[in-house]
Amino acid sequence: MFKRLKLRATEPEMMDDLTTGGEELQEALVHLRRLNKIFAAAGPTVYGVHKLWIAAGKPGSLTVLDIGAGSGDVNLQLLRWADQNGIALEITLMDITDEACREARKLFENEPRVQVVRGDLFALPVQCADIVTGTQFVHHFASDELAAAVQSMREASRYGVVLNDIHRHWIAWAAVWLTTRFISRNRYILNDGPLSVAKGFRSSEWKKLQSELADSNFHISWRPLFRHAVVIPK
Repeated sequence: MFKRLKLRATEPEMMDDLTTGGEELQEALVHLRRLNKIFAAAGPTVYGVHKLWIAAGKPGSLTVLDIGAGSGDVNLQLLRWADQNGIALEITLMDITDEACREARKLFENEPRVQVVRGDLFALPVQCADIVTGTQFVHHFASDELAAAVQSMREASRYGVVLNDIHRHWIAWAAVWLTTRFISRNRYILNDGPLSVAKGFRSSEWKKLQSELADSNFHISWRPLFRHAVVIPK
């Protein structure tokens, strides 16, 4: 296991296969919310958005575009953060799959501050949101695709980008492997949960991305539980 985690895994997750899906994928999105709650997945995203909000002068209104949002559950905590700080927050959840968009619409059906759209990262309008976020999103890209993906996110933002992704570590892998088997029998969860850790990042790989983007305004923070918050101001 230690050797396997030395480098990022290259095999695709089941969720990356857009020819499959249906009810099993929709169930997986519900179970993924349980994992996100157990492992405090929203924390690094809120941390990063808060940093960019302060850097922008604490504006009274804010727009956030969450790319690869899945059912968008991490944004529940972001809405609470906005309420606590008196911010008029509008969130757009974007995903490429119909299943994710359906599940997000169900979760936020009574929340007027959230809209859900189906869309593609590489077809985003320039500066279409104040902040663009990606929670457990960019690990789906191969290392040689990463810079183009993040650059597209950066161009779509006015204030900057927040990346929240997994620290590749054997403790994180073991914890996710065990937890997935306690909470689910869904094939997507059992396969993609541990694999997402193996496709995660170490600090050196974020620094390599920083070099590829030629961006000195690049802040990498380790956050609980085994996550990195990468904040890229504009």
